[in-house]
Amino acid sequence: MKTGISRLKEMNSALPGLLLGIAVFGMLCQVVGFFLVSDKADFSIGLWIGILTAIFMAFHMAFSLNATVERDEKGAQASAIRQNMIRYFVVIIIFGILMITRLGNPLAAFVGVMGLKVSAYAQPMFSKKPQNQNAVEAYASDEMPDGKTE
Repeated sequence: MKTGISRLKEMNSALPGLLLGIAVFGMLCQVVGFFLVSDKADFSIGLWIGILTAIFMAFHMAFSLNATVERDEKGAQASAIRQNMIRYFVVIIIFGILMITRLGNPLAAFVGVMGLKVSAYAQPMFSKKPQNQNAVEAYASDEMPDGKTE
């Protein structure tokens, strides 16, 4: 029986780390917001709506990438553009609902959505995969990985 993490890794090997980073970013923002914000409930609701939106975006990107790589070049490009537009349309709708209903703070929601970006940029620092130093050195010296020069 497969665990949830192994299922996520099957979908996309980077997805578990990305989701963990989003959640940790959300917790850190919550702690900082507790000390800096006067309307804590409004901030918290907005932040966690943004974090949930970022999690949706991460899953949607993983599904979209898997579907896109199975297509030919022209179809892959069209599919990637269409899926990207869908993803951002959903984000705009969520922000619009927050602004109209005043359910949560839209700026806090934006900070939560940015958790996806922060997590994506921070993920290589926390990845368990070691960097292939030999390939980096070979590239820097114009050698092929098997020791031959170009």
